Amino acid sequence: MRLSKLFKNAPTVNITGLSFDSRTVRPGNIYFCLPGLTNDGHDFIDSAIKNGAVCIVHSKELLNMAPGAVYIRVEDVNDAMNKVARIFYARPSDKMKMYGVTGTNGKSTITNIIRDIINDKTPCGYIGTIAIKYGDIELQPNLTTPDALFLQSKLADMVRCGMKACALEVSSHGLAQRRVDGISFDCAIFTNLTYDHLDFHGTMENYFEAKTLLFKNLVKEDGVSVINKDDEKYGALKDCSKARVISYAINSEADYRAINIKMSSQGTQFDLVYSGHMYSVKTNLVGNFNVYNLLAAIAALNETGYDLERIIEKCAHIAQVEGRMERIDCGQPYNVIVDFAHTPDGMEKMMQFGRSVTMPGHRLIAVFGSAGKRDVHKRKVFGELADKYCDYIIVTEDDPRDEDPKEIAEQIKSGIQNTPHVFVQDRYEAIHQAISSAQEGDTVLLLGKGDESFIYRENGRAPWVGDNVAAKECIQASLA
Repeated sequence: MRLSKLFKNAPTVNITGLSFDSRTVRPGNIYFCLPGLTNDGHDFIDSAIKNGAVCIVHSKELLNMAPGAVYIRVEDVNDAMNKVARIFYARPSDKMKMYGVTGTNGKSTITNIIRDIINDKTPCGYIGTIAIKYGDIELQPNLTTPDALFLQSKLADMVRCGMKACALEVSSHGLAQRRVDGISFDCAIFTNLTYDHLDFHGTMENYFEAKTLLFKNLVKEDGVSVINKDDEKYGALKDCSKARVISYAINSEADYRAINIKMSSQGTQFDLVYSGHMYSVKTNLVGNFNVYNLLAAIAALNETGYDLERIIEKCAHIAQVEGRMERIDCGQPYNVIVDFAHTPDGMEKMMQFGRSVTMPGHRLIAVFGSAGKRDVHKRKVFGELADKYCDYIIVTEDDPRDEDPKEIAEQIKSGIQNTPHVFVQDRYEAIHQAISSAQEGDTVLLLGKGDESFIYRENGRAPWVGDNVAAKECIQASLA
């Protein structure tokens, strides 16, 4: 593509690609000098030119400019990069129905429910914490919401592969760092707001403000905001949304409401009240929080043109979302459940569910840790929650990074007053001990990592089999 198509009054230089990392620049690329949390892209211009950059987009005054390269000064490099990426990759989000899901918990489940329900009739891609999926392609993600250049290139790949829709997890980090500014959403979904990510945002107010950006930037005339009315932030989000607002709830009157909820360890059924009518919904999903997730997906799909009766029919058999409320069944006489829960709210919901499916007289066993170099205040809270709901606790590593796992464990254990507990640093051994100690009728919760195939340790990202795989191996060894 010619540079003149990306910037007004620019020369007709041929552009082969876009980059904001001087190390990844290739001949013919544009290099964007992004300011970062620790480094400033302006400091690496020489490296970018050495690697073949033919255009430098910058915001600061430059004293030295290399001959042969085109320099374009802008007020906001991030904004320019989003706009250029959108044009360079031929506006891919305009060619698909785009669903963006934000909130503390539930993003992975809702996006995967949306994809599962429509994928057979409307080929749908997915980008989020679990993977990047479209057609027969499945890739491992580095971030819940990738950077703007990677995101636009993957959306363009989806279009080339025939995708007609995409369900995207939109994190607060991604919104605050404006990674989705160049995406044209059809539907924005809000799940809930609970304590998380204060190590990055500083305050709950800043955390929520980042979430609002998805709704403030939803400007399509037929766009729709789907918001949880049972969450205390409903009113504030409704007020800031530029699109039509649709509500869903269990405890409040809403456009889509679930009543008469009946849950078992095998599934859930409820009555959906919508537009003066009542519909019976049966699903293999379990847990009150999954009723909310299902309501959000039903509302989003129905409001964007999908037939409600068919949506409800598909709810009966939702594909298992790996590492999210994943029941591991290898024929053992006890429950083993793997979940990504890593916030106080998520932990408590999982422990409440674990308690509800554990027969009186049997034990609820939990295995979990807390991430290093992240919010330290929730560690004691994790201990307090486990102390409240569990009968036996195994504290273990969970992305310790360069913190001492033993010190993290001590902070968790400071919240445990009455429940028997032990620290087992190696996560695999911790899972093995939990499963080995489980007896008929017990429930084992493996929380925090889900299906993630890595653990962040002192020297960076290290391989990990995933809690779901580890559980299967330990159960099979125990049965053998």
